Amino acid sequence: MHAILATTLFAPVNQSYLFQARQMQALSFSVHIPLVCFGIAFPALVLFAEWRYLRTGQPVFGQIAKTWSKAMITLFGVGVVTGTILSFEFGLLWPGMMASFGNVFGLGFALEGFSFFVEAIFIAIYVYGWDRLAPKAHFLCGFPVAIAGVTGSFFVISTNAWMNHPSGFVLKDGRATDVHPWAALFGNPYLWHEFVHMYFAGYVVTGFIVAGYYAWRYLQGNWSRYEQTGLTIALSAAAIATPLQGIIGDWVARDVAQMQPVKLAAMEGVGQTTNGAPEHLLGWYNGQEVVYGIAVPHMLSLLAFHDPNATVKGLDAVPFDQRPPVNVVRFAFQTMVGIASLLSLVSVIYLYVRFRLKRLPATPWFYRTVVLAGPLSVVALIAGWITTEVGRQPWVVFGFMRTAQAVTGAKGIPVGYGTLILVYLGLGTVAAWLLVKLGRAPTKLSNAPSEGKPSGFIYAR
Repeated sequence: MHAILATTLFAPVNQSYLFQARQMQALSFSVHIPLVCFGIAFPALVLFAEWRYLRTGQPVFGQIAKTWSKAMITLFGVGVVTGTILSFEFGLLWPGMMASFGNVFGLGFALEGFSFFVEAIFIAIYVYGWDRLAPKAHFLCGFPVAIAGVTGSFFVISTNAWMNHPSGFVLKDGRATDVHPWAALFGNPYLWHEFVHMYFAGYVVTGFIVAGYYAWRYLQGNWSRYEQTGLTIALSAAAIATPLQGIIGDWVARDVAQMQPVKLAAMEGVGQTTNGAPEHLLGWYNGQEVVYGIAVPHMLSLLAFHDPNATVKGLDAVPFDQRPPVNVVRFAFQTMVGIASLLSLVSVIYLYVRFRLKRLPATPWFYRTVVLAGPLSVVALIAGWITTEVGRQPWVVFGFMRTAQAVTGAKGIPVGYGTLILVYLGLGTVAAWLLVKLGRAPTKLSNAPSEGKPSGFIYAR
């Protein structure tokens, strides 16, 4: 019914650059979303290091907290730019959606603005308050940063969840009426799995990237107490969060199966509605079925519905023009799962050695893997969001408005796309220079003699 309304109420826009507009949005999203992960998780890691410093008095924790706080404000500044660009793109690239539905989800962006200002104020106080505020007062100033980082992402994710499962309005003459934004955004059953999944992803990405830096320092022969402590805090957070993502992923899959069965069909390459559907590992969807894959009988029905004989809707449940690009979604999903499996293995090995043997892993191969785990976690993050967003296509507001009906009719899209690429290249260069300079800044602790083999010192009082 919604698809019929979309066809009759919203006419496609005469736009020759729909693909470029989508690529612009995807580029901005791919640049910004890893920074969101740092906004969610990094303040908590910084506060943990400072808490350990206040509790134990060991300078290593204070030095780590101070150094990380400088990296945190650098990434926050980059996120301000990328987030602003991303928000403007909603209005500039997709005016049809904003005009028709902005009164439904606009509340989410408004509340995110409040979170941003709270975060901006307190992150400045926190970073510049070192040695200027009383220790406990300084520590407490970090909590609004951590809270605002979570709430800001929560409000934006609520908007995305609404786009995937729109509710809280009545569509009349191409406009949302009888709007209930609080219910639409925060009473949306699609919100909670999406937010929790992203929240844990924040710790996975942040933890592995930060740990990867210290693992690289280990491989370069720099392995003082400073590097060991930094790696232990970051890698512990990532190693705990990563296996839990598997449990959350089960929750996500079941919600998608219930509320967006066509997306699940694209993720798994299910062409025909099937009872007791198999799970295919790898393979290619040829338009009818998955070929060259390894089929595990009944596994998809079991994973999606906890019933090995449950019915899984196929792509045949909707007309051809309402199906997403299957192999794009499927490849992204399998990439995410494959990388997550590797990161889970690294996490289990680390947790076993750390808590069972009471030391850090001693083999260089482990640290080489941790170095790779940082960028791989970002790839998995982006692949997961490709699965979510491309899997919703051709809808920008699922079941109500197609992406082609929301796009602008402006002709300058290629110019804007090229300019955007240059902006991000310049911004990335500046950010990388600042972070490298920060990482090379000498400290008394990092210049201390190497302690040799990894040890388990972090719990020392």
